Amino acid sequence: MENETKVFGFWIYLMTDLIIFAVLFATFIVLHNNTFGGPSGRDLFSLRFALAETLLLLTSSFTCTLAMLDIHREKKKGAIFWLLVTFVLGVAFLVLEWIEFSEFIHEGATWQRSGFLSSYFTLVGTHGLHISTGLLWMLVALFRIGLRPLLAPSISKIFRMALFWHFLDFVWIFIFTVVYGMGTLL
Repeated sequence: MENETKVFGFWIYLMTDLIIFAVLFATFIVLHNNTFGGPSGRDLFSLRFALAETLLLLTSSFTCTLAMLDIHREKKKGAIFWLLVTFVLGVAFLVLEWIEFSEFIHEGATWQRSGFLSSYFTLVGTHGLHISTGLLWMLVALFRIGLRPLLAPSISKIFRMALFWHFLDFVWIFIFTVVYGMGTLL
């Protein structure tokens, strides 16, 4: 019962995080044409690059699910393997995001340049910060799986980490569609 209460509380936390992202999306949508004479999404964004990031995150969601299946089957080695794959995919995603941010900054497209860039860096950067948090949490989960028995409280904590990871993938699908899709096509 205690684990169910914690999972319910975590769902409430995710909904508050969703509200934060909704506000960031609304801000981006309002400001996406506010370039102040600077570059727009069409000038900066590479749909192929964003698609690569998307494929990394969607694949990581799949491998995270495989890890959870192994956890429920009490297959620690399989769970550790799939979480390590998920971790590597998450790091690869962050590396691509860092490369993209670095290229934009090198071109003079910084967050101070325009309302569009400010809202872009805030939205995508907040997602990247959440990914970083998820990766740290995943490391804790890996140690938990390796060093402790898979009892209900541990499984519940790992389940909440997996929910968080899937939530970030869900948010990214909207970032890909709204930010990169709208930015390159409109």
